[in-house]
Parts: sequence; C-alpha cells; structure tokens
Amino acid sequence: MSNLGGWAGPGTLLWAQWCFPLLSKRGGPAYLLKCPPFLLKCPPCPTPPSRSSQHSLEKKAFSPGSWTKGARLRHQQALPKARSAELYVEVPENYGGNFPLYLTKLPLPREKAEGQIVLSGSSNMAVGDLFAVDPDSGFLLVTRALDREEQAEYQLQVTLEAEDGRVLWGPQPVRVHVRDENDQVPHFSQAIYRVQLSQGTRPGIPFLFLEASDGDEPGTANSDLRFRILNQAPAQPLPDMFKLEPRLGALALSPKGSTSLDQALEGPYQLLIQVKDMGDQASGHQATATVDVSIVENTWVPQDPVHLVENLKVPYPHHISRVHWSGGGVHYRLESQPPGPFDVDAEGKLYVTRELDREAQAEYLLQVRAQNTRGEDYTEPLELQVVVMDENDNAPLCPPRGPPISLPELSPPGTKVTRLLAEDMDAPGSPNSHVVYRLLSPELGEGTEGRAFELDSTSGSVTLRALPLHAGQHILLRVLAVDLGGAEGGLSSTCEVTVTVMDINDHAPEFTTSQIEPISLPEDTEPGTLVALLTATDADLEPAFRLMDFAIEAGDTDRTFGLDWEPGFGQVQLRLLKNLSYEAAPSHELVVVVRSVAPLVGPGAGPGATATVTVLVERVLPVPKLDQETYEASIPVNSPAGSFLLTIQPSDPPSRPLRFSLVNDSEGWLCIKEVSGEVLTARPLQGARPGDVYTVLVEAQDADEPTMSTSVTLVIHFLKGPSAPAPTLTLVPTRHLCTPRKNHGVVVSGPSEDADLGDGHGPYSFALGPNPTMQRDWHIQALNGSHAYLTLALHWVEPSEYFVPVIVSQNAQMWQLLVRVVVCRCNKEGQCLRKVGRMKGMPTKLSAVGILVGTLLAIGIFLILIFTHLTLARKKDLDQPVDSVPLKAAV
Repeated sequence: MSNLGGWAGPGTLLWAQWCFPLLSKRGGPAYLLKCPPFLLKCPPCPTPPSRSSQHSLEKKAFSPGSWTKGARLRHQQALPKARSAELYVEVPENYGGNFPLYLTKLPLPREKAEGQIVLSGSSNMAVGDLFAVDPDSGFLLVTRALDREEQAEYQLQVTLEAEDGRVLWGPQPVRVHVRDENDQVPHFSQAIYRVQLSQGTRPGIPFLFLEASDGDEPGTANSDLRFRILNQAPAQPLPDMFKLEPRLGALALSPKGSTSLDQALEGPYQLLIQVKDMGDQASGHQATATVDVSIVENTWVPQDPVHLVENLKVPYPHHISRVHWSGGGVHYRLESQPPGPFDVDAEGKLYVTRELDREAQAEYLLQVRAQNTRGEDYTEPLELQVVVMDENDNAPLCPPRGPPISLPELSPPGTKVTRLLAEDMDAPGSPNSHVVYRLLSPELGEGTEGRAFELDSTSGSVTLRALPLHAGQHILLRVLAVDLGGAEGGLSSTCEVTVTVMDINDHAPEFTTSQIEPISLPEDTEPGTLVALLTATDADLEPAFRLMDFAIEAGDTDRTFGLDWEPGFGQVQLRLLKNLSYEAAPSHELVVVVRSVAPLVGPGAGPGATATVTVLVERVLPVPKLDQETYEASIPVNSPAGSFLLTIQPSDPPSRPLRFSLVNDSEGWLCIKEVSGEVLTARPLQGARPGDVYTVLVEAQDADEPTMSTSVTLVIHFLKGPSAPAPTLTLVPTRHLCTPRKNHGVVVSGPSEDADLGDGHGPYSFALGPNPTMQRDWHIQALNGSHAYLTLALHWVEPSEYFVPVIVSQNAQMWQLLVRVVVCRCNKEGQCLRKVGRMKGMPTKLSAVGILVGTLLAIGIFLILIFTHLTLARKKDLDQPVDSVPLKAAV
C-alpha cells in the first residue's frame, strides 16, 4: 500500500492507496489512482504531462540531476508547510518495466515561487542514484530496479529551498518500501549430511535436524520452506523407512522402519532431501541435499549396580560408571531418585560429586536418558542402582530421658523396671550396629540400691532382684551402651534412667449409687445419646492409684451401649452406641463395674464396685423409606394413555403394606397404582413439548398408620416422539345435547366399522383436541378399548352448533374426528325445542314461483357439488396407500 498525494490545500491531508504511473502503449507515462474505502470522494488524479512535455521528458538525459536541476517556483506569499504525515510508497523488487518509474505525486504548494526541490535521504543511502523528483509534474521517481535483499526500505525527505538555503516548504518525509519478490533460491547448510542411527531408536524421534535458509523476506510465502524425501536408497526392506517433518526438517524413523531395524541390522541408507519455498504451493524454488545414514548396533545396555563406601575420601567429582549411545547427535541427561549428588558428562561418564552418607540415604536409583537436541528420548532410559556401603561412624543413641519410672513398693523379684534400647544408625545386622550394655552405677557395695537391680547386657532390660525397695526412694541408673558388640574400638554412649518407688494401691474404687432408677428411651434414639451419668470414688491418696477403669460387665452382649470417661475423674457417661429395637429387646439391665487402673494390693473389690442401670425401650413405628430420593423417567410426547413409566418401590421389603398417591399432578397426565406403585400415563400428553420437564410429588403412606408417610419427587422428561401420520379429519353425524346439562352424552366409537380407517382392532385412545376452550367446555371418557363417552363439562353452555375435535390414536396412527353436536334447550323428553316465528300473510304466486325456482336451482348446485366431491374423493382414494386412509367414526 502507498499513500498517494494528489493536490491539497493549506492544512489539508489527503490519503490514497495506490497511484503508480504506468507506461502507455506509446511509451509515455500513464497514471492509476485507487481511492481508499474511507474517502467519500476520490481526489482527481494528477494531470498527466502533455504530449509535448512527454516528448521532452523522453529526450531528457536519464540521470537524477536532470530531474531536479533548475526546478524553481515563484514565491509571492508565505508558502504552506508540508504535511507532517509520512508518505508511504511500495515498489516491486526487480521491476522489469521502463524507467523512470513514477511512484507518487508530492504535495508541493500550488503558489508559484522561486526555489529548488531538494531530495535527501539517510546518510547510508545514495539517494541521487536511485530516486529523483520531476520538477514539472512534482512526481517522485525511481530510476532503476531495486533489490530488497540489498535494502528493504528507504527513508526520503523532500524540501523546497531558496538559493540561499532557506527552506521555503517542507520537509516532507517519504518512506519507500521494496516489496519482496521470490528471487532467492533456498539452500541447505550442508550439501551432504552424515549421521549414525542406533538400533532401538524410537519411531518418530528426530535424530537429525536439516537446516536450510532463504534470502527472501522472512514471514512471507517466498521464504516459507518445506522439506520432503525424494528418494531412499536402498528401498529395502521398506521404501518408507524414514519420515521427515515438512516444516521443521526433523528426520526420524517411521514405525515400520523402527521395527525392521530392531529385527536386523540394515543399511547404510542414502536419502535425497528436497527443500522448496512458497510453502505448500506447487510453484517455488527448490534445492536438494543428501543424507547418509549408517546403522550401528545398540550399545544402550543395562549396567551392574555400583557400590560406594560412605565418607569416601577421594577427589570429586569421582567417576563411577559410563553409558554409551551409539547413535549420533546425543545429549545425556541424568535423574536421581531420590535426588543425589550425581552427574553425567557429554561422553556418558557418570560421576559422584561429593561424599555420600549411608544414614541419610542407603540407595539411589539413577536414570540416564539419551536425547536429541529437542530433549526427546531416543529410547527407554537406563537404570543404574547405587548402593552406599556402611562404616562405623555412628555411636549408639540413648533414648530421650523421660519422667522417672515408678515402681510400687513390695514389688516381687523379677519385676521389669525398664528396657534401654539404644539406637545405632549404622547398617542394621552389621557389627557396626551391634550394641551391648553395662551397668555403671550404682555399683555393687555402694548401698542397698546396688543389689536391687539386674541388667541384661544383650537386651538392655532392667529388672528387680530380691532386695526390696521402699516408698519414697529415687534411684539414678547409669548404663553404658557400646557398639561392635563391646569389642575394642567400639563407640559408646551413657544412658540414664531415674526410678521412683511409689506407694501401693490398697483401696478399690466404689460407685456412690449402686442402683439407678429405670430409664425409658424411644427405639429411634440416635446413637451417641447420653443415657446415664455414674460417679465413683477411690480412697487412695496417690493420684496414680485414683485412676479408674470402667466397663459394662453384664447385660450388653451385642455392645449396644458404651462408656466414656476422662482419666483422673470419677465420673463415667453411659451412652447409646447402636440403634435400639423394641422387637429384639424391650429392656436392658446393664451392670457397670469400676476398677482401679493400678493393680490392687490386699483385699479385692467390694460390692460397691458395681452399679445396675435398667433401660426400657419404647416402641416407635418406622417412617416408610423408598429406594430412591428422586425418581426420573423419560417418555415421548405422543405416548398414548396407559403407557408405563416406572415403579416406585420401598428401599427394603416392607413389613407393613404401603399405599401410593400423586400429590400435585396439575395436568392430570399421570396416575399411580395404589398398591404396586406403578406410574402410568392417565391420558395423552397434550400440550407437552419435547425438552419440557414435568415434576410431580409421590406420597407413600403406611397402610395401617396413615400418619406415617414419606414423599419423593418424580421428574418426567418429555422426548420427541416417533413420527406418525397427521390426524385425519373425519366428520361425525350430528347429535344434540341439552343445556342445562342432562345426564346423557354422545357415544364416540373407534374405526372398527370402516377398514380403511384402521385395522379394526382396539384398543384406541380418545382425547379432546388441543383447543383450551374445548377442553374447558367438554369432557370425554373412555368406555372401553373401542368407544368413548362425550359429555358437557360445564353445567351451562350457550345453545349453538359445535364441532368438537376428538383425537383417536392407535399405536403410531392418529385420527381426528369432528363430532358435530347441537346444544339446545330440551323438553322433559330430552328433545330439542326450536323457535318458530309467526307467518305474516299468505305468499303470492310470484313469490311461490320464485321460491320453487330457487329451490330447484339450489338442489341442482348441491347435486353437482356432491358428484364433484365424490369423483375427487374416489381419485384421492386410488392415489393414496391403504394405511394412509383416515378413520371413520360412528356416533
């Protein structure tokens, strides 16, 4: 696109898109101006030079100086400034027409003044060799063909200057863009590519990326390159062993080629590759290159585990193993699980970068991947197991020193006091982690305490000896833990244990009340409900001896009840854990026992250690439960009455019968069987449309206890019904009904009397037409499978003649009957009463003749209509198939 200047007044900016001078058949310049779509009126094209001026132009020397030299204008007033907007011009690259080529008319001022047009450009351009301005026409010219690859754009500036250098007009910036032509041939970075391909390479993983370039403008079709394989030699075992990504030039094995290479060592192969510009277009420049592919044996094999000693004192990084991928263009990547100090170099050598600690991590699983330059795996990663070998660098760790160990006085010999378990972090089962124990203090002979304890050197268990201990004693035991089984050079730690001798527990706890009054609970009581609160006391003084334990000793074999208490408090809560059942157990007699947590010394527990709680179960009838909280069903909108939807069922086999009913069936479309719960359509679904949703409420009641009930939501989704023939309109002979309404109606029968309107067999469904007025005033009720009874729905209907539409359906067929009913006032016998007007005088002879002629004429016209109708009906019956003939109905 180029902005084209025509003529513009002061302060006026005019835009155009194209205004290139073209050469006429006679060789002179021609002009073409295309208006942009946003201009209401196209500016006039510049006036082309006259034939004489054209002739003079052709005779001018073709040099830039000849165009602008001596170009002067007379100046009387201040000249208008050049517009600030930049002029944009496009010039096709390597233009093959005549030169000079007119680019655009410059918006030079119209006022005549002396001055010289000066054309300049950026410092790195030779503007005078390429561009010029015609002083006669004011056109910007290009003097020779331009090459976009040399320079894509030129920034020019046009001014009108006086002889003393003053700027009379301007500067006017002009940007000339050289539009690219496809004049560059793509070329590969190499004429011959050589690559090694290893067996086991995955199909579709590129092992070579071809590189090609095009000197045309980037981002255009001229430089849009496509790669493809022209030839594969040899073509065995398959001609399509390789595939090439056309845009990226990524060469990879095809799935069939990968399978073939894994079975046998083939090759080498030579591929002829073509690169072409212009994208997917058929035309364009092209170049070729050769790819030599040599197939090598797979050296990517599993490695044996590596054993490394922890705390190894060697220079790091330390080489431990090596992997090798025989294919070319490989990059190795290492992953460690868990993360560890390992690395791999470009040659596949694996290193450990620092000392390892077995206690921190005993084993590592390394995965080494062979990848291409895009980070894609050539094959499955290799796994290498690193095992860290143990050294005796950890002393045994004593357990944290806890609170003093309490021993009751008069404890028998052999009583276990404690067990010291010193943990050694070295390898389990090795001598480095074999710990033995020695008692350091109190030493034997340092007092009576020295003969009171015994230590097992292997297990670290401390027990009492025969010497009794007394209440109030505090003894500090110091034990030495040594690894290496106590051998010389083993590491050791000293462990300490404090032992306190406590008073004995010689009082049993007792309840404050041993008999609780009966408690009544409904059988639907929620589990977790508090039943009773019991209180017990202990006469011992030591807090440890006052700790109590509670349990239900009798009366709760099925664990219906449970106890809950806080240690250190003498209260226990009796709670319900399971649902009660009056039928299973109308009452429960529970015996709760309290015991001291600490063992008793002396007499056992007395009668106050138990309390009896009697629980009476009140019977509660269960609420009916159904198998679903919400029911959903789908049905076509043209389903007949009596169509089955679904069955509402109880969640469990009920012990008591249920009765079902519909609560809010506002349309009267549905019905439910009271005992079985089957939901059916009560009548045709008139007014329902596909996609509509109809919601009703189903209530289930206990047959014996109606107050016990539950309800669920039933959601009906209406579907589009199968296509059926349109209802056939059939006129039924006239009958009459009385108003106000009497106890009689009109019997409407199905199409059994006429084989053309049905198959002669029921059942048929009867429904009123979709007219809301008819549905309000009339009511139809099925008598059996072939007849229905039509009556007035209102007590009073205006006497008149009515055509009541009745829809009759059978299977997929539907018919519409028009029942002609005359509603009138009736006498006592049920006969219509008709008004008769008085006769005013006797008719004349002329009137009698006129009446006779008119009657005969009416009869003739009526007979003609009847015969015409019968002829057309006969022809229509012959043209229609048998199953499309409408039903007839009898009234």
